[in-house]
Amino acid sequence: MTILLVEDDEVIRRSVTMALERYGYRVMSAGDGLTGLELFREGRHDLLLLDVMLPGLDGIGLCRRIRETSMDPVLMMSARGDALDVVSGLEAGADDYVVKPVDTSVLVARIRSLLRRAVYAPAPAPAPTSASASASAQRPADRARPEHSRRDDRALLVFGDLTVDTAGLEVSLAGRPVALAPTELRLLLEFAANPGTVLDRQTLLRNVWDYGWDGDSRVVDLCVQRLRKKIGADRVETVRGFGYKLRR
Repeated sequence: MTILLVEDDEVIRRSVTMALERYGYRVMSAGDGLTGLELFREGRHDLLLLDVMLPGLDGIGLCRRIRETSMDPVLMMSARGDALDVVSGLEAGADDYVVKPVDTSVLVARIRSLLRRAVYAPAPAPAPTSASASASAQRPADRARPEHSRRDDRALLVFGDLTVDTAGLEVSLAGRPVALAPTELRLLLEFAANPGTVLDRQTLLRNVWDYGWDGDSRVVDLCVQRLRKKIGADRVETVRGFGYKLRR
């Protein structure tokens, strides 16, 4: 597993590199955002670990540039845990964040959690034939409950024009593929497995992020916002005071 670490503090960069290498990871590192962007474009990385405050191109901007072409897991590091840093990082497309200084065991646990749920973006779906398009037109547009069907031995969950292939890990909306970041896909899979059921933030943190969190739950809220932009704003309903649910 290869991790790209972008951190401008040389002491932190070296200590984190040595710690991760002790756990068996291969680490490539950069001291500024532009160099980090070059390294990202030159090679394949399993995860990116980005500091927020970077010279040249900061971590928020770097994350946005990465998300233009890649859905690789991104873990942001914030020196102060400042709310603006956290929110900006998550809105830029980061999957998670940690506050520095961070214990090595905690950092590795977060990395392992992201890598466990990391998947490639879904491949483009083939264009429908005229026969399939005609058949689709004859099907009712709205369904009261998700349909389960089989395609190449893959279980499909269908919610109106939203289709979730739980085996192939592919999502399509109105027949077109939807590229989701790893955490966004895990979040949708959790919702799709429990349609119409309200899931609170702690449950989502446990099942999607693989850990419980007694404090800030903005990571859930912002990931839901990103998911809504891709599958439809009204698809995931907010139940105030309780959590979220996927509309049937």
